Amino acid sequence: MRLAFSTLGVPALPVEQVVRLASEHGYHGVALDSSSEEPVHTGLTAGERARVVKQFGAAGVEILAVTAHAEVAAPGEDGPVLDEIGAALTLAVDLGASYVRVSPGGQGLGPVAADAIAARRLAAVAPVAEDLGVRVLLETHDPHRAGADVARLLSQVGHRATGAVWDVMHTWLAGEQPSVTYPVLAPYLGYVQVKDIGSAADTTPLPLGAGVLPLAETVEVLSRADWDGWLCWEYEKRWYERATDLAGLLGPAREHLTRLLSESA
Repeated sequence: MRLAFSTLGVPALPVEQVVRLASEHGYHGVALDSSSEEPVHTGLTAGERARVVKQFGAAGVEILAVTAHAEVAAPGEDGPVLDEIGAALTLAVDLGASYVRVSPGGQGLGPVAADAIAARRLAAVAPVAEDLGVRVLLETHDPHRAGADVARLLSQVGHRATGAVWDVMHTWLAGEQPSVTYPVLAPYLGYVQVKDIGSAADTTPLPLGAGVLPLAETVEVLSRADWDGWLCWEYEKRWYERATDLAGLLGPAREHLTRLLSESA
């Protein structure tokens, strides 16, 4: 398995610093947040995108994914959601990223209504994504917190250009154990998002291994299945002021994941 970290939820960092942190701490890739506050976003010119690619390439660090902030089950018109995903797909192609990550949204809707909206939108963007060679991945999040929820929705879409991001925190909060989540998401799985927290009542991000999330069990389940994808660490400090800064935690996090991989081999 290869290791990455995400810039989503981290105070915006210059591209040069992101590349340096990944390279110095032994990460193979980075998942980039594409919000307008970030240095890499959908408004970049062709020349600016090429410069980002050159910076990552020179360091041998892969751009794993682009995070779009579209919520595919959110109420409202389809157009703005599809436009945002489309812009993120184009950015992903230009950066050489394999994935565009989206969230479900749709809080307050029942599962039938939320599934119908999200499936319609994902089905609309899937052929475009396939033509571009990028997959749109739906994160286990919001009302679709469990792996079973995301698998149910993706089965309605039925297109290979759509898939899943398994966020270990959200499936755990939904009451799913890794041994249950993996089999239902395996046909759709793009990459696995790891993190750690102190409890279900306190989701302040912690250094990997310092909390209660079943990271060892997750890696063991993946290893037993010979899954050879990406583990991507997401550290959402932006919304938790008392959380420690990311930079000093990257080395220990990589060491922790490497140890879990070694122990599960």
